[in-house]
Amino acid sequence: MSDVKMIMTAYGVDYALTMERFMQQERMYVRILGMLFKDESLPALQKAIEEKNLEAAFQAAHTLKGVSGNLGLTSLYEAVCEIVEPLRRLEVRGDYPEKLEKIGQEFEKVRGMYAELTACSL
Repeated sequence: MSDVKMIMTAYGVDYALTMERFMQQERMYVRILGMLFKDESLPALQKAIEEKNLEAAFQAAHTLKGVSGNLGLTSLYEAVCEIVEPLRRLEVRGDYPEKLEKIGQEFEKVRGMYAELTACSL
């Protein structure tokens, strides 16, 4: 088992399915994963939640959901899914900050996985 596979699997990524999506190119996956940390969706979601702008929050969360799903980041994807549907319905709720905290925690786990992946010799 490759180091990349072990690291991704430890995080909860379905390695086989994700690598199929990325044409078995581990380097490409790691490069594209790195782009996640330049994406503005999470900061935009945080700002929109703080400002109680549910429409902007939904747009940011929906984008983050798609990106995390395509990258096979199941735990992050599931955390984002918890906030997307209520935001889609523009529900005023008091638990958005807690859901956002969970998303942030999962995002940091992904950052850790990315650091491990970039430390591997690909």
